Parts: sequence; structure tokens; C-alpha cells
Amino acid sequence: MVRSPSRVRHVSVEASVMFALVVRSLKPQSIPKSGIIGALQGKNYSTVSEATFEVKSCDLYKLEQGPNTSVSLSRDDALFYYRQMQTVRRMETVAGNLYKAKYIRGFCHLYSGQEACCVGMEAALTGDDAVITAYRAHGWTYVRGVSLVGVLAELTGKHVKVIHLTYIMIFMLQIPLGAGIAFALQYQGKPNVCVTLYGDGAANQGQLFEAFNLAKLWNVPAIFVCENNGYGMGTSVERASANTDYYTRGDFVPGMRVDGMDILAVKEATRFCKDYALKNGPILIEAATYRYHGHSMSDPGTRLKIDTEVRKEVEEAAEKAKSDPELSLENMYNDIYVNPPADYTVRGCDISIQHSST
Repeated sequence: MVRSPSRVRHVSVEASVMFALVVRSLKPQSIPKSGIIGALQGKNYSTVSEATFEVKSCDLYKLEQGPNTSVSLSRDDALFYYRQMQTVRRMETVAGNLYKAKYIRGFCHLYSGQEACCVGMEAALTGDDAVITAYRAHGWTYVRGVSLVGVLAELTGKHVKVIHLTYIMIFMLQIPLGAGIAFALQYQGKPNVCVTLYGDGAANQGQLFEAFNLAKLWNVPAIFVCENNGYGMGTSVERASANTDYYTRGDFVPGMRVDGMDILAVKEATRFCKDYALKNGPILIEAATYRYHGHSMSDPGTRLKIDTEVRKEVEEAAEKAKSDPELSLENMYNDIYVNPPADYTVRGCDISIQHSST
């Protein structure tokens, strides 16, 4: 089933920011007869230091007003967001190729198409805010500060691990954990929120509503985010949910639906929700987005210098992830407990097998 045009923006997300800057900076009389394409070919890129854009208003639930629809953006921020989205897209393309070449085994869920969600939300957060998600985590892991080599080496099981990730492969387990993290932030008196993400395919499980209830009961600073890409695995939302307005399903928890393909709308919605959650308790965001299954959507013939740099950086990281030695057997027994005693051991499948654990 094809999603309705009103819910999907059929445009490359990473091109939209730069394209918008170009269009807004051109005066009508400066555009040649060949139109915007001619302007692009003539390299009439914007040189303004800042621009203001109008974004689509959010659908609201139990809220009298929503995020601003007028959003300002600096040139440096635009280029930074573009680089991040382009990097995530290329990284996921490479990850897909590594999976096909059997360098990555098991499951590999790609984030291609949803880049505006992680980049836009991260732009409204601080490093002290918490984020928890499930298996479609590559983009989020990167924007949270992990290097390309770190992400790809983690996927390929190589030794050059600079992170210690635990992938929550059971659908929805991250939701009650996210509510607990938000409670911990509140208990410690920290001015931060926990962003807890899940997909539309996991939105009908009981754990979700239990977490909503406790989060609202204690008014913890939680932002629950449904990244609605239209399909739970291969099943469309219309075939799986009696109510597809996921932002309204928090009962007493307010919510909003934002255009998840518009990075500026996502950023502004997250900024609004963080402020709300710190003052009033939990809130929901439904980000209407779409996933492209790892296919690159870069437009041929309009590649920027950033695109070439990002492609080279991701490919170098992929080579490093493939060539690094595999993890030793001893490493399988580490990172089970936090700060175990120096002489702590863990048994294997047989009691005669004992390994030290750090």
C-alpha cells in the first residue's frame, strides 16, 4: 500500500536544506530562463549567514499551542546538518553492502530515509540528555558522538570497538527503560530529558501504555517518540492499528505529529517538547517519516564537495572495520557487570570453563 502524498515528502532529505537555502537567497530577476536548475548549475549558492524558514505546523493533542512554525537557521548549522545526514546515509549504504558481503552477520536494520529524525532531534538536545532506541540505531549512534569506525566495527564485530553497545533486540523493551531513565534524571535533580524512540510496528504492545501511565503518574521528563515510517516490518500501519494517530495514544499524555522528513520542523518540535517535559512531564512525538532500505538517494550530477568528502570518510572507515582483527574469546566475557572485582570470573556453558571478566 502506497502512503498518501500528505504524509510523505518525496524529496531527498539531505538535499532539502541546501536546496532551500539556494531558493530563498535568489531574487526572481536573478533566476535565468532555465529556472532553479539553471541557478544551481551556475553555482549561485547562498552566501547569507542566516535564513528563516516556515515549516508545517504540527498536529496537536491535548496542547493549546505547538512549536513555532518560523525557524531560523545559520549557514554553518545548515552545512553541519547536511554533513551529518549525508554521512548517516552513506554509512548505512556501506553497512548494507557489508551485510551483503557477509562482513555483518545476523540482523542489520538501516536508517536510510529517516536521517532528519536523528539529526533534527539531536540538534535540540545536549550531550547530557539521554536517548534510548531499539535496533535501528546506527544513525543515532553516530550523531550521539560515536565515530564511523566505531559504528561499523561494532557491526562487523571487530576489535577496534570504541563503544560498548547493547542492542535491545526485543521490540519495545526500551520504552519502560526510557521511562526509568527519565525518572532517574528527575530523582537526581538534573535539568535533562530522556528521548525514548520506538517504531509504529511496536506501538501496539502493552509495555508502551504501562510506561506512559507511570511516566505521567510521576511526571518524569520523558519524550516518547514514535518514528512512524509507515510499515511495521512489511505491514502497513492501516492494517495493524485501529488508531493510526499515534501521537494521540498517550491518554493523559499530550502529543504532536511532526513532519519527520523536515529537519527544521523536527528540531523545533524537539526543542518545544524538551521545554515542556522539564516543566510538565511526559509528552509524545509522532515523526511521520519513511525508510528507503539502504538505497542511496543522492541526486546524480549535483554532488557537493561535502558529498565527496563524506563518501571517502565512510569508505575508509569501512575498510578499517573489515581489516581489524576479530574480537578474542576472552572479550566475550567482559562488560557483563559494572566495575567487577579484579579477580571476578564468569563461567561458560560448562562449569569447567572459567574466564576473567572486566
